[in-house]
Amino acid sequence: MGYIEQNPCTGYSERYVKNGNGMRVTRHEEIEKVFCGKPHVVILGAGASYASLPNGDKNGRKLPLMNNLISTLSLQDLIKPIESLNSSFNFEEIYSRLSSDPKAIEIVKELENSIYSYFKELSLPEQATIYDYLVLSLREKDVIATFNWDPFLVQAITRNGRRFKMPKVLFLHGNVGVGYCENGHSMGHVGSACANCGGKLYAIPLLYPIENKNYHLNDFISRQWSVLSEALEKAPLVTIFGYGAPSSDVSAVDLLKGAWGNPNLRTIEQIEIIDVKKEEELKETWSFLIHSHHYSVRDDFFNSWISKHPRRTCEAFLNQYIEAKFIEDNNIERFTDLSKVWLWFDELQLYETFRENDN
Repeated sequence: MGYIEQNPCTGYSERYVKNGNGMRVTRHEEIEKVFCGKPHVVILGAGASYASLPNGDKNGRKLPLMNNLISTLSLQDLIKPIESLNSSFNFEEIYSRLSSDPKAIEIVKELENSIYSYFKELSLPEQATIYDYLVLSLREKDVIATFNWDPFLVQAITRNGRRFKMPKVLFLHGNVGVGYCENGHSMGHVGSACANCGGKLYAIPLLYPIENKNYHLNDFISRQWSVLSEALEKAPLVTIFGYGAPSSDVSAVDLLKGAWGNPNLRTIEQIEIIDVKKEEELKETWSFLIHSHHYSVRDDFFNSWISKHPRRTCEAFLNQYIEAKFIEDNNIERFTDLSKVWLWFDELQLYETFRENDN
């Protein structure tokens, strides 16, 4: 037996299931009650791609991290002429040293081309991956901002977006799956035409020397950061998945700090970290975002807030942390067959459509 009352946040009538004193939100209530318009911001690093495809891509290609990129791509011979370098160095340090050496111009070009070509060939398998679950678990109001060069997020958005409304995506370090219009109109596949002006969509630079990552010098990257800043200002919930905020990336960390502001003034917001590192290390790394105890650490995507409350993450957050209600989880069911995944998510989008029609 249910009852009807008006939601003071939205002004619309809501149908509730009777649950005693009203301090408990059932799974079905969470699915049916769609009311939050604030964005959930998700920030991705290389760890997210590695967690999604630990055995490599569709064709078994390994996913390199910064500390093994040279060896994974077999580029040792390329940097061998520079005696001060060896393949055990962090890749960003290697690239930075080469970029500052006038004698290494040709090596830098070959290095950039090799990296772009390798990442360009990566492909999601036909089976469902964490990337698929991630994009399906967020809504149009939400934002995924990635530091990753690989095309997995683009591919997941493309194949799931044919059936579901997808979150906004931002590319903070460039991406091999995306081209941009020099006139600032749109982004799409590299080499295709801008839908607005007909101009060619150009590849985005991927590599920047660590001591001089002037993202603002590239119009596309600058706009991506601007959109992220606006989203972070409004976000009640931020998830950081597999990104370590490396000390070498001072520019990125400064931009995140500036967008989030003083954590002591973000007294309601919650930070979620999905990473395999120890909690104390992660808390220290992200202390510039965390207010007091307002954070959680998960070592598995499928234990995260996103996985437990798909497409209702901010509603669940408000119910638990603002309304102080007990909430049931709505854990996503895991399938290898993507069509079965879609069937499971259909109900969630159905109620979102009902809300849109009410509006």
